[in-house]
Amino acid sequence: MRNFFKFAERNTSYKQETLAGITTFLSIAYILIVNPLILSQSGMDHGAVFTATALTAIIGTLLMGLLANFPIAIAPSMGLNSFFTFSVCIGMGIDWQVTLTGVFVAGIIFTLLSLFKIREKIINIIPQNLKYAIASGIGFFITFIGLKDGGIIVGNKDTFVALGDLTSPMTLLAVICLIITIVMLVRGISGGIFYGMVITTIIGMIFGLIDVPSSVVGSIPSIKPTFGVVFGHLDEIFTPETLTVIFTFLIVAFFDTAGALIGLTSQAGMMKDNKIPNIGKGLLADSTAGVIGAILGTSTPATSVESSAGIAVGGRTGFTSVVIAACFLVALFFSPIVSVISVEVTSAALIIVGALMAMQIRNIEWTKLEIVIPSFLTIIMMPLTSSVAIGIGLGFVFYPICLVAQKRYKEVHPIMYVLCLLFLSYFAFIV
Repeated sequence: MRNFFKFAERNTSYKQETLAGITTFLSIAYILIVNPLILSQSGMDHGAVFTATALTAIIGTLLMGLLANFPIAIAPSMGLNSFFTFSVCIGMGIDWQVTLTGVFVAGIIFTLLSLFKIREKIINIIPQNLKYAIASGIGFFITFIGLKDGGIIVGNKDTFVALGDLTSPMTLLAVICLIITIVMLVRGISGGIFYGMVITTIIGMIFGLIDVPSSVVGSIPSIKPTFGVVFGHLDEIFTPETLTVIFTFLIVAFFDTAGALIGLTSQAGMMKDNKIPNIGKGLLADSTAGVIGAILGTSTPATSVESSAGIAVGGRTGFTSVVIAACFLVALFFSPIVSVISVEVTSAALIIVGALMAMQIRNIEWTKLEIVIPSFLTIIMMPLTSSVAIGIGLGFVFYPICLVAQKRYKEVHPIMYVLCLLFLSYFAFIV
């Protein structure tokens, strides 16, 4: 097993990988609660979506670990599940069965693009400076999510965002978790992020802020209401509205995953010579999970940026992913325990991990204006639009524009021009 996962080469151990896997799971376990709540508003069965969410995460994460040897989790995307429910099913009035079929078709297209290494080629031709910007931007995005989840930053109609009520019990719990974790990390305590979450959860239970589980084991809901539904609606996807939905799923999921993989593998020190080893297998795992997830009954899964929490603890191989998948499997049977994990507890991990990922910003060539503008827009637009794909898209639009303005058009790869036009169309007609 050590040889299969290349423990020696990546300087890791079973203890380090296991701790990383548990940390990532705790950071992403909320998806088991939130995804069914969101998708059930489209008319889908809540219990079936819960089971489909867990199974999709188990299968997708195992594929990522065993095929690509990446310490990365795959789970239903928070942005795409909201798009599925509120934009498509409720906003456009398309039945969830047809929308899910659109997810299935998009997954098949993804898989074909991965098998023919088209996705891999696109990722490899992204300029190095933009890759650093993508990794940094995801860091700022993750930190913003953490601050919001913890109630430290709240919405404000006058200033858009403002400082939250730090005396609120749950926000105070998030601040305490942040302080505990920071102290542990700066003192060099390995696994400080994980220990911070555990300690804070116990504190929350002691003071009655976090419910103590009333039971340990829960029943697994039936997946029958959603399983295989897509096969009965394939003839309904050939309408302008549904094809537009499929295209949107393709664009957003493609670049969300590309951005996450670039950021996470860069954080883990895997990127070599502007290329990511095994990226093709990682993309294949991700796209295959999309097909499987649609068949089971959930919206598009994606490479989870929360994996950065486990990487920060020391996850370096696919064994971390195996541990994450095992945790999701256990969660199927022990859902009452998982349900007590609050976003306030996990918020500190996201804040700190975001800071660690943002360190990539130092590698950008800040003395060159033609690099600074697209890089800065890539970084700043991710947290401001809550979309990795939009941040990447603006970078892809302005990078060729800047270089063409300097008459350096030959330095831009032809695919970058295609992507520039593609994103211009996306911003003009879809967003």
